[in-house]
Amino acid sequence: MTMRSIRSIRTHNTVRRSAATNSGGFTLIESAMATVIIGIGVLAMVDAQSSFITANNWSSHAASGTYLANEIREMTRSLPKHDPVVGLFIEDDGGAGVLHGWGPDSGEVTVEDFDDIEDFDGLTFSFTGTAGFADGDLPGPLNAFGEIIPDISVNGVETGSTTNGVFTGDAMFGWSQQVIVQKIDPFDFSVVRADNFTEDSDGDFPGRKVDEYPLRVTVRVFYQAANAITPDLVTEVKWVVP
Repeated sequence: MTMRSIRSIRTHNTVRRSAATNSGGFTLIESAMATVIIGIGVLAMVDAQSSFITANNWSSHAASGTYLANEIREMTRSLPKHDPVVGLFIEDDGGAGVLHGWGPDSGEVTVEDFDDIEDFDGLTFSFTGTAGFADGDLPGPLNAFGEIIPDISVNGVETGSTTNGVFTGDAMFGWSQQVIVQKIDPFDFSVVRADNFTEDSDGDFPGRKVDEYPLRVTVRVFYQAANAITPDLVTEVKWVVP
């Protein structure tokens, strides 16, 4: 056998061994890199889905919060600023002026009894609220008719109802409406005046009585999730009653 034949055989065997090695599949490094790439893709998809769910939940909560705030506005828009019978006045009690008429008046024990805007000052209408003004937390949240809004089951069925003014069942879970009524300066709505604030006459200015100031109403809507310790502020709506 010639030297040329021997070299030809060696070259042929080397090529066969190289082909056999290359056809053996992925190497460990190639498999590890493929796993990393797939893992990054899966994590990106999971993160995107989580962000979408969070954004969707917040959007839904924001819409519900705005709705609940506007329900209080609709409920109070036709009411006068102060009690149409008692009014708002200061009584001289031994030299110290005592304010009368701010907040719920005698005999006003339910929302249906409220006949002026400042009756709502400092009250919260909550799904955990109870009857009575001692803690300022009343049953709610309320709609524009002053009725408690029932909760909705996963099947889309209301789980509470109002019959003859009495609510039974579950209120809209997790939600509450906090109402703040403030007396403000008629020329600068950013300036809050005390409930008993008045202005004496001065020159051509005839003075301003305690009930002659505009009111600013603020409704703050909160949502408390099932496992949350404290509620979160969802929205805040303000308007001025001149």
